[in-house]
Amino acid sequence: MSEKRNLHLYFHPLASFCWKVLVAFYENEIEFESHLIEQANPEAYEELVRFWPFAKFPVLHDRARDKVVIESSIIIEYLDQHHGGRTKLLPADAEAALETRFQDRFMDMYVHEPMQKIVADKLRPADQKDPLGVTKAKESIEKAYGVIERQMSTRTWASGEAFTLADCAAAPALHYANRLVPIGDRKNTAAYLARLEARPSFKRVLAEAKPYFHLFPG
Repeated sequence: MSEKRNLHLYFHPLASFCWKVLVAFYENEIEFESHLIEQANPEAYEELVRFWPFAKFPVLHDRARDKVVIESSIIIEYLDQHHGGRTKLLPADAEAALETRFQDRFMDMYVHEPMQKIVADKLRPADQKDPLGVTKAKESIEKAYGVIERQMSTRTWASGEAFTLADCAAAPALHYANRLVPIGDRKNTAAYLARLEARPSFKRVLAEAKPYFHLFPG
């Protein structure tokens, strides 16, 4: 059985945490079978729920090893361990790996999740809006931009001079967040986002998502 048939990814091409994992796949040119979670493909959703009752994606099923891997950061580490290539997404050095994991969590918790809060609120009915929650989410993103602006004054990528797991997290988080809470005149952050968007792996993710962009609220 080919590696392409071994690795089965359940995802949606517009979902930001799925983008994070897709960047890792494309960064190391790892082949996989796509299972899009959408109305036109109910079988994929049924399989997703069988693997993970919470029905959150992405989910990776490695059929060769009979292993189901859940949560974006863990999927990327799994790929790095078992299907890695030219880009080492988690450094071998323990201290560098710790910094990479921290930056990954930072991007997810203080940019990615608040961004999703704002998007989710846009999809709510008018009588179920959460303006206070949205305000707090925007404040979190603004504070995160300040931290990123300082850090990126001395770094090329999120955790140093090498592209890592942390940049896989930063690419979708900052791309979407910038649409909702503009980066503005934060030059280091804007330049970092430009580098991410120019990265071939992320450019491919954006190109594949383009047909779905009309579904994004705002």
